[in-house]
Parts: sequence; C-alpha cells; structure tokens
Amino acid sequence: MKKMAIGFLVVLFLVSVCEAITMVSINGAKVNMRSGPGENYSVLWELGNGFPLKRISEQKNWVKVEDFEGDVGWVYGKLISKEPHFIVKKKRINIRSSPSSKSKVVGKANYGVVFKTLEQKNGWVKVKHENGLTGWISRSLVWGW
Repeated sequence: MKKMAIGFLVVLFLVSVCEAITMVSINGAKVNMRSGPGENYSVLWELGNGFPLKRISEQKNWVKVEDFEGDVGWVYGKLISKEPHFIVKKKRINIRSSPSSKSKVVGKANYGVVFKTLEQKNGWVKVKHENGLTGWISRSLVWGW
C-alpha cells in the first residue's frame, strides 16, 4: 500500500510539472506583456500575433510567461491561444522547400520573426509566415512548438 501511495504521488507530481510548463502563443496584434498580473503593472513589451511563450503559472485571469530570450512577464489570459508557433532565434536563417539542408532556399528570415507551425518532421519544422511564405526550417534555429 505504501509503494502504491508513493507511486501515486510521483505520477501526480509529474502530471503537475507537465501541466505547469505549457507552450502558448499570443492571440492579438498588439498584446502587452506586463511586470505583474494586472493592468496596473508596467508594460515590459508589446507582443505581436503568434508570439510563442512558455506558460509558467496562472493568477486569476493572468498568465505568467517566459519568452525565447528567458524574459518573464504576465499576459492577460484571454489574449493567448494554444495554436503552435515558432520564433527565429538566430541572426538570419534560410527557409527551405523541403526538410533538408540541401533543398532549395525559398526565403530568409531574421531574428525574432514569428511563424505558424504546420508540421514537424525529423528535426525540421514546416512553417507559414503571415505574408504567405511557407517552407521548412531546421528545428535548431527556432524556439517554440
């Protein structure tokens, strides 16, 4: 019985850890990331649509998040979604026609550009930019889900 209780606690802990670290994205054109959970806190940054974030915790209607640079702030919960996005974390990257470094370059993207995630395959991500550009990026060059 004691082993069963310990096993249950371990599973409960793992579920809560997995639930606590969830990726989300911004759902709005200009969303404020604040220093605390409320409109009375200062604005740290303005985030654009699709910007991916790691959800850390929640407090009432506010979500504590971390961005790809490790900065932490708060976003109003109704302004986030679970639609997957990636953000470029390198200075300049190639966007390719297929998931291979030997495939044709169909575009380029700079640091901080956000893409909607369409598919993931063998260390590559198929993405779509809001301007319509679609292609593949090596997973090591972006952050998100």
